[in-house]
Amino acid sequence: MNLTPLITAGLETALNRILYRDRGLKAARQRLNGKVLTLRLSEFSHPLVLVFSEQQLDVLADWQDRSDCMVITSLKTLPKLRDRQQLTPLIRSGELQVEGDLQVVQQFSALMDLAELDPAEYLAPWIGDIAAQGISQRSQQAFRFLKGEVQRRQDYLGQAITEEWRVAPGSLELAWFSEEVDAMERSLEALDARLAQLEAK
Repeated sequence: MNLTPLITAGLETALNRILYRDRGLKAARQRLNGKVLTLRLSEFSHPLVLVFSEQQLDVLADWQDRSDCMVITSLKTLPKLRDRQQLTPLIRSGELQVEGDLQVVQQFSALMDLAELDPAEYLAPWIGDIAAQGISQRSQQAFRFLKGEVQRRQDYLGQAITEEWRVAPGSLELAWFSEEVDAMERSLEALDARLAQLEAK
């Protein structure tokens, strides 16, 4: 069964809701007007082609014309495109390959960054406003808690490493210790040689 039409339709609906309903994003959308961005994801055999127009975004799997920009990456890297600061490190690390106009992927990243992803807005038509709001608030609380935990762990690790460095001997101390061990070894060898001479007598 070919799931490509289902994936493109679902992605198109989601992206149009996120990017084209908010009037505040109009200026950011206009920069992409008429542009074509191709996403080649390692998990899919077909590319996902995003065709931007003034009114909507079309997501296609079959596109014969030229693309302004092609991004080659994986599904796990895709969410990182929401953070414009991540683009350069992702390209350097090889997680993201960009062919064509880099500005297109930068503008798409900026647009995604500006878009507010409120789960309640997308859940409401299926489960009702009150339930959707409750789920959204709980998921935000859980996210804040997890983010706080990660931050605390990072702080603890940073302090532990700093303390470890303070306790660990410096390079001069190590050199001195090594010389002392060598001197002790030479003394023991000399003592061993004397004992051997005494035994021989």
